[in-house]
Amino acid sequence: MSGVFGADQLPVEARAALGLQLRSAGVRDVSVMRAIERVPRELFAPHRFRDLSNRNISLPIDCGQTLPAAAGLGRWLEALAAGPGHRVLEVGSGSGYSAAVLAQLAREVVSIERYEALAIEARERLAALSVDNARVLFGDGLAPDRSLGLFDRIVLYMAFDEPPAAALELLAAGGAIVYGRFLPAQAGRRRRARVMRLERGANGALLAPKDCGECREGAAISGKALAL
Repeated sequence: MSGVFGADQLPVEARAALGLQLRSAGVRDVSVMRAIERVPRELFAPHRFRDLSNRNISLPIDCGQTLPAAAGLGRWLEALAAGPGHRVLEVGSGSGYSAAVLAQLAREVVSIERYEALAIEARERLAALSVDNARVLFGDGLAPDRSLGLFDRIVLYMAFDEPPAAALELLAAGGAIVYGRFLPAQAGRRRRARVMRLERGANGALLAPKDCGECREGAAISGKALAL
């Protein structure tokens, strides 16, 4: 949990506003709130949007992806419940912002990004901030290499009918995976999804998933891409 940044870099008013945003979104986990406060979101936003980086809105980044709003990210990370001893796999690095926040919570973070351009930039941002317990890989996070080993927590910032089997294979006993799951389709309506938490029991069996609230992430896309 390292880095050269800290909550004291934010003005008192900005910290108070950020805390209010997180609480209004239903985030109550103090460790998640502090982790988000520690990471300077403006350093992960495109230059043209940096004046908007402290607002509770998602921002567009390259390759058609987005920088998540702090409150939205907080809801996912609260569902994930990553702790200091955990090894975390993240699928969907984007700008590297969520990996930087996760690095404040977990022992080790491995983040996979399908767009090479984004993976390179995210890696550079984390290095510039001296975040040494998170690494970004270019690859297909829906088919992660088994050589990565097992993880205590896995988060997939996208929606599925069911979580990918290849990711589930990397979930350690006693671990949990958080992902978006589509609800049954309804004629004439956009398909909705929910954030789900699925745990693997100590005996290795998967337990019943828990609904953790609304999911606004889009459908999963497999494969790798140099750029959009």
